[in-house]
Amino acid sequence: MNTPIPQFLLGVPEPSWLERVTFPAFISYGRLARRPLPRQLAVRCPVSVDSRGFTMLKNHGKWIVTPGEYVGWLRRHRERINLQWAAPQDWMCEPAIIHGGQWGRERFVGTGLSVAEHQSRTVANYLHLRDLAPELPFIPVLQGWHLEEYLTCVELYADAGIDLTALPLVGLGSVCRRQSTAEIGDIVTTLAALGLRLHGFGVKNLGLLRYGQYLASADSMAWSYAARREPPLTGCTTHKNCANCLTYATRWRTRLLTQLHRQAQPGPDIPTAGLDHWKEAA
Repeated sequence: MNTPIPQFLLGVPEPSWLERVTFPAFISYGRLARRPLPRQLAVRCPVSVDSRGFTMLKNHGKWIVTPGEYVGWLRRHRERINLQWAAPQDWMCEPAIIHGGQWGRERFVGTGLSVAEHQSRTVANYLHLRDLAPELPFIPVLQGWHLEEYLTCVELYADAGIDLTALPLVGLGSVCRRQSTAEIGDIVTTLAALGLRLHGFGVKNLGLLRYGQYLASADSMAWSYAARREPPLTGCTTHKNCANCLTYATRWRTRLLTQLHRQAQPGPDIPTAGLDHWKEAA
């Protein structure tokens, strides 16, 4: 019997794409809210919304969109965009986000805070958004960098009265730009062993092939980055590359899903080494 594959949400760059695709889509709040939505927007697909936290903290070192503004926009447009769920205004824990500076070609302001403070603010924001708009489908997000930190974040939610195992989806943050697939795999399988239904934000293709059976869902915008390095598809004569091309994105998605189905072999038991010790200490 084949192992399950995660539901895949294709990252899309513009609200207009939501009228053109029927498969699950993932789009950032920044893309949605930067200008008024078309009056006759007719969304054909289930849509999940990213809060744009990475870009927010990278550029500003803090949130400049208030919870009230975020909630207000989602509340006004929930039905129009066919909202399935939305990420909270969480605080990523990548070293670049925290410490700032030049990382590769990108410049980070840096928050100057600790991982523990980022985790505390992440949990507090989820609770605040839920209080502001209990009717909106916000999902909690786990933040950390090392496995032990993610487990600590699970405890923070439990201390706040949130049973993550009872929720339909729990986001896994601070993984999309990490190079170590093996390390992320350990984090994913350990958290899945606790009974969490995980969404992987921006999980790399190799990661999906390696541990996708332990994720409930995942999203990716990697097709756009790949397209920038390639010539346009045959027939794509209006753009110099296909970084914003629906044809390219759809074909990329089809290839990925084909790979996932081919790789879906009976998997090993989810490793539980160390969990008993953690549960005793919790």
